[in-house]
Order: sequence, then structure tokens, then C-alpha cells
Amino acid sequence: MKTYAIAIHGGAGTLVKGMMTPELETRYKKDLKLALEAGYSVLEKNGTAIDAVETAVKILEDSPLFNAGKGAVFTANGSHEMDASIMDGNTLNAGGVSLVSGIKNPISLARDVMEKSEHVFLAGEGAMTFAQELNYTIEDADYFYDEFRHQQWLEIKDTDAFQLDHSTKKDAKFGTVGAVACDQNGDIAAATSTGGMTNKKWGRVGDSPMIGAGNYANNKTCAVSCTGSGEFFIRGVVAYDVACLMEHKGWSVKKASEEVIHHRIMELGGDGGLIAVDREGRVAMPFNTEGMYRASKTSDGEEIIAIYK
Repeated sequence: MKTYAIAIHGGAGTLVKGMMTPELETRYKKDLKLALEAGYSVLEKNGTAIDAVETAVKILEDSPLFNAGKGAVFTANGSHEMDASIMDGNTLNAGGVSLVSGIKNPISLARDVMEKSEHVFLAGEGAMTFAQELNYTIEDADYFYDEFRHQQWLEIKDTDAFQLDHSTKKDAKFGTVGAVACDQNGDIAAATSTGGMTNKKWGRVGDSPMIGAGNYANNKTCAVSCTGSGEFFIRGVVAYDVACLMEHKGWSVKKASEEVIHHRIMELGGDGGLIAVDREGRVAMPFNTEGMYRASKTSDGEEIIAIYK
């Protein structure tokens, strides 16, 4: 039987030193484990990779600890704008949504774009209209309110500053969640979801909902979900870059992932990390920040739940 596997992330970078208490670290690891086990359980029961990644990401979206879904950060006008994308490595079908508000699980809406529309990417009002046509519940702003996130926003409100989640740019936690999986049939999939930047303006969109930049899956190579300084990940077409190195240079998922994160993205000035899996269930989780909230589990019995290096 083929090895099946799942990997998840809750953002690269880590809480500023001193803010991460033992209690908080325990909470992060608990929620990572919940998402990991839920996604792995799908694979264990011979479910599809696409179901596994959606299942795992929904749990991370439901946790206020991560900048996606319930934990989404505040924009410049005090609202929440969320982005997500999903891709099936078997069919190369993909779906993405951007600038959506009030949607509890943007990853599910991205999957509906993939499966129930003729399109790949819907944004803003159009994405919201699509959600309403599918009878999505639009949550009140209260659902997304988190005191820590609100204080974070108040500190820089009415300025031109923005934050990549927890702190200043270089010592930041890049708020994104994601999952990649390889199922028992050898099919792979990737899913990524985010609440963007604190105090972001003008409808800024990062790499997370962009196929090829923050999210990509192709059975020929690998499935990838990224987390980091989105502007750089877009310029570097990072998720596709990993797959490209595997396809055209014959590199392993580990070698290709490490080259992109430790060399290619850093040459552009970007930092962050990614998770990736290939059709043999081999997992890579490189990052060039001081940490990345991450977890993985394979049918060979290997399990990892970690934050720091």
C-alpha cells in the first residue's frame, strides 16, 4: 500500500519572544493536533486528499489562534477580509476566493467555486453573491471579534502601518493556515486560507488565494501551501516554483522546497515557509523564519507537531 500523509501549517514566523507563554504554546499545539488528526482520519478511512485538506483547514479557521476564519485580523476600516484557495492535484481543478466577509469557512467557499462554478477565482461582491446563492450563513462581525486582534489593530489604526499578524515585519508571524495531503490512491491536494494583514487597505490581496503563488497541487509533482510575506511569494510564484523544480530538474520534494525557501525567495527579500507533499507521501516543511506552526503525520507512523526550529 502507498504511504499516505498530511501536513498542516498555522503560519510562519512565531509570536514575539516573551509573548509566547507555555500555556499559549500548549493551546497552539492542541489546535494543530486537532486539525492534523481530523485530516489524517479522512485519509485513514480511504477518503480523498481534497476532503482531507478541507477538513483540516476548516478546524484551523475555527480557531481564534490563527489568522484565518474566526481569527482573521482587522483591516484599516475595522472589518475582516478573508482569502482562500484549494487545488486538486489529480484533475488540476482549483478554486479561490478573495476579499470575502462573514464567511465562517472561506476554504469551503473556495471549494464550491472549484466544483459549482465555471470559474477558478471569485473576489469581493461577486464571491459574496455566489456564497448567498449557495445559502451560506453570513456571520455577524461579533463572530470574528478577538480582543488580542482588536488591540493589535488599535495600536496602528489611522496610520499607514500594517502588520503581518503578530508583530513588526521582520519578527512576525505570517497569518495563514494551510494543509497538503496524499491519499491512498496517490492523489494529492492543497488548501490555504488567511485573514490577511492587520490594517490592510485598498483591498490588498496576498498569495494565499492565488493558484501557483500560495497554493498549488499537481499529481506529477507535489502539493504546496505557503505562508509568508505574500508580496514576495506572488513575485516568486513560490508554490509553482517548487513543482517546477521537481518536474524539470527531477528534484525531490525536500530539495525543491528547501531551494525555494532558503535561496530563491530570500534573494527576492521575502521570508516565510511552506509545506509540501509528493505522491509517495514524502513531506517537506522548510521555513526561513525562527519558527513555523506546523504538523505532519504519515501512515508510516511518523508524527510531528512543532513551532520552533
